[in-house]
Amino acid sequence: MSQMEVDKVVSLSRLSRVAVCGGTHGNELSGVYLVRELLKEEKKGTEEHEEEGEKLVSVKIVLSNPWATQQCRRYVNTDLNRCFTHATLNGPMTDMAPYELIRSRELNTMLGPKGSPQAMDLVCDLHNTTANMGLCLIAYSDSDWICLHIFKHLQRQMPDIPMRYIHFDISSEESYSLDSVGKHGFAMEVGPQPHGVVRSNIYTAMKFGVQHMLDWVRSFNSGTIFDGGFVDVFTMVKHIDYPRDSESHNITAAIHPQLQDRDFCLLHPEDPMFQMFSGETVRYKGKEPLYPFFINECAYYEKSIALSLARKRHVAIPAIRVMTEEEQLHADEQELASEEEEEE
Repeated sequence: MSQMEVDKVVSLSRLSRVAVCGGTHGNELSGVYLVRELLKEEKKGTEEHEEEGEKLVSVKIVLSNPWATQQCRRYVNTDLNRCFTHATLNGPMTDMAPYELIRSRELNTMLGPKGSPQAMDLVCDLHNTTANMGLCLIAYSDSDWICLHIFKHLQRQMPDIPMRYIHFDISSEESYSLDSVGKHGFAMEVGPQPHGVVRSNIYTAMKFGVQHMLDWVRSFNSGTIFDGGFVDVFTMVKHIDYPRDSESHNITAAIHPQLQDRDFCLLHPEDPMFQMFSGETVRYKGKEPLYPFFINECAYYEKSIALSLARKRHVAIPAIRVMTEEEQLHADEQELASEEEEEE
């Protein structure tokens, strides 16, 4: 994207309906307690929210996985945050279906349906990680100007918090997490925090992140023009598993002390990656330096992921503003015509 394209103002649809979800994983407690707090505030219904907030944006607060939250477990039967692919949401359902499969369809009805004009304009799903990752927005697009501008705004408003934008290059049909149900969406991942524990600094970072995100949405909807610029995007390249015993498949090593807690610090070929339980060092054998993240994430042992590796790119984003009523009407007419063509 050239400087001229960065400066050119792109008009985007109004974000009338936003969902903030927590407890998708029932033991990631910053999101659980923040959603409970937001639900309490919503119940009080202050005049400020009624008079100002409701005019600019409608915010739906959701406790995503109440059963798992009640038990303080990641999930009851299966990982809810892997249940939102097109195939899973639209496949056959039996009476014996796992709880999270049933719940994913309830959430899809509530916040979607995924891929439809009725879906939430923006879904923000709150998560914690045991890895030393600061505050990350995780999204399926590196060209969703709404998500990238929100990230840029959070960086500006929270300069003391390490912040990164992670991109999973997965198609809309294959995207598997709750945030993919919205027209725009991202996970807000904050750490390090042990699962089953709430740390005040991590909770506070998440709370401010959500507040600044909603402030940005209200400002966008009110007609503010946001300047273009550049964002560093970390695109996931691959996952790395732990070394394992060929017969038992048990892990035979831990993350090397020189790599532990060094999320987003460049990993070069031949850098130490694992320390075998027998004492030897296993080195990174990749051909290029990459950025590790989710290093030694507790919840990923069951998924055979010791860490993930990303490539960093400097992405240009254009200036944006909300569409005028006339522009929105024209866009809606084009969308309707496109849908009618598809039906024919």
